[in-house]
Amino acid sequence: MPKSIWLLVIGMLVNNIGNSLIWPINSIYIHDHLGQTLTVAGLILMINSGAGVLGSLIGGFLFDRIGGYKSIMLGISITIFALTGLTIWHGWPHYVIFLTIMGFGSGIVFPSMFAMVGVLWPEGGRRGFNTMYIAQNVGVAIGPALAGPIAEFSFTYIFMSNLVMYIVFFLIAFFGYRNLEASAASRDKREKSNGVEEGKTKDRSPFYSLLIVSSVFLLATIAYSQWASTMPSHMQGLGISLREYGLVWTINGLLIITLQPLASPLLNRYEHKIKSQLVVGVMIMMLSFVVIQFAEEFTIFAVAMIIITIGEILVWPAIPAIANRLAPKGLEGMYQGVVTSAGSIGRMIGPFFGGIMVDQFNMEILLWVLCIIFIIAIIPCLLYDWPLKKANKTQKY
Repeated sequence: MPKSIWLLVIGMLVNNIGNSLIWPINSIYIHDHLGQTLTVAGLILMINSGAGVLGSLIGGFLFDRIGGYKSIMLGISITIFALTGLTIWHGWPHYVIFLTIMGFGSGIVFPSMFAMVGVLWPEGGRRGFNTMYIAQNVGVAIGPALAGPIAEFSFTYIFMSNLVMYIVFFLIAFFGYRNLEASAASRDKREKSNGVEEGKTKDRSPFYSLLIVSSVFLLATIAYSQWASTMPSHMQGLGISLREYGLVWTINGLLIITLQPLASPLLNRYEHKIKSQLVVGVMIMMLSFVVIQFAEEFTIFAVAMIIITIGEILVWPAIPAIANRLAPKGLEGMYQGVVTSAGSIGRMIGPFFGGIMVDQFNMEILLWVLCIIFIIAIIPCLLYDWPLKKANKTQKY
């Protein structure tokens, strides 16, 4: 890969190590240390993700207007401000305020990072997005593994560690991304490869297809987010420790590091069958929640995580790659912003929805409802290219 992509990958790794230090302990901290119900914890995480939705849309807009470097630096700066406040004041209601600001700041960063991959390395196809996905999950492997032991010692050190990681990310971006804007030659190459000429963006079929495929991301994330919201409390209720819960995420990250490079050549070879890849991935993710129905010990939860990891390897990198293909020249940031927002909306709805379901019913009912959500998600997987077919443009996408 080009050096520019490696710089983005390293930044994504550091960013996700920081983020994954705090999100596994959010529900536990709000429920056990701030004395709130799971429903309230879900509501707070919904507000955090809602701020991320707004940040993603603004981040995509800013990428198209002022470039990736300035957008990323703005998002990092806002997040550092929030984490500084969270390190000092993490009681009630300060925790909610700073967590919301943090969601907004980090939301600005992600679409710009993915849009820069697509613009800087258009000939890379899905390879750049796959590598960014691996970097995200290396962070997920490292962060929760550290979060458990640190949280058992002191939650304050969790917030401090996250702040340190974002300061490192700030330095990487400041010195590494300043000149990392797409050249005119890269943009011209992308324009030719997509067959899109500047100014010819009146055809709305790619955008409609983007909204449909983004709904897959939204629905799947509603279910997937339960692993970071209702699942920690459920596992602790079964006598599984916070340290073991962190180990489940380490298994997730290590599997992705191992399997994604092995799967990438095969996926690239059958890139024209990306729709089938989405359908199979969603069905595998659904299977993991069927397994959880019978989980009463750590081993079964680990098996369920292995299953959902295989599914997400097929689904998560494919969606931003599809968005990159669909994006007309000059709108790369907006399209990635829409995709990132869909994931944020899923993370916004998921914890609140899951908290209500567990409080009002039980975990078993929630798990079966999540399986139904995955079944519904198969429909947009099959139909996302319908607007393109209607416009006779499927050969491009």
